[in-house]
Amino acid sequence: MSDWIRITVTEARGSTPREPGTAMRVWAETQEGTIGGGTLEWQATQTARQMLAEGHDHAQRRMALGPDMGQCCGGAVTLEFIRNACEPPGETAELWLWGAGHVGRAIAATMAPLGDPRITLIDTSAARLPDPLPAGVTPLIAADPLRAVRHAPREAGHIIVTFSHDLDLALCDALLGHGFASCGLIGSATKWARFRKRLAALGHSAAQISRIACPIGDPRLGKHPQAIAIGVAARYLARAARTAESAAPKERRA
Repeated sequence: MSDWIRITVTEARGSTPREPGTAMRVWAETQEGTIGGGTLEWQATQTARQMLAEGHDHAQRRMALGPDMGQCCGGAVTLEFIRNACEPPGETAELWLWGAGHVGRAIAATMAPLGDPRITLIDTSAARLPDPLPAGVTPLIAADPLRAVRHAPREAGHIIVTFSHDLDLALCDALLGHGFASCGLIGSATKWARFRKRLAALGHSAAQISRIACPIGDPRLGKHPQAIAIGVAARYLARAARTAESAAPKERRA
């Protein structure tokens, strides 16, 4: 792959389009992700492409949105530009998405542009995966998906939306034994009631089983794959916001 520049918002003061930690990647001909702001992003992209053309590896820019760009936002951001930057270990969360049917594809397409979590899309054959894959989604072909569970990081999140109820149940069982940060299962209240009984019969405690969320998304939005995907993404963003708020210093939350 050709060289690229990662642009990261390292500091944000006042009213700004995106928060610190937001990042995007820029190649000579294309880009992935967004730091927002219209003119801000356009100027940052031009800086990145100039770095690529001139062979520079690192730069930092502080940009005032009002005075420098004529934008109504009154804030300022500091951007860091790094050539071929590796993701810092543990900084980006992982989501393993089991099943590339209509719902799995919709979730991948909806959440991939967020850039975090990093998505792995698993199915039994390459023919079941979307072509092209959403930018930033990693495919994993597993004729026996259960054998792939042991390769998942224990801090990863999981969403189970396969074509088979039997496989769904087996994945729930395997993930409960393996460990996870979060797990969601597509299904109705009836399906989940049956799964709870079967998982209990397999030796899992009620407390363990309750860590699996079913149904996924927001049932009020309906059952259309895109509606489910929007609900899943909204829940993820709300959870991430609560986590960030609880981790913030008290004086910032006051």
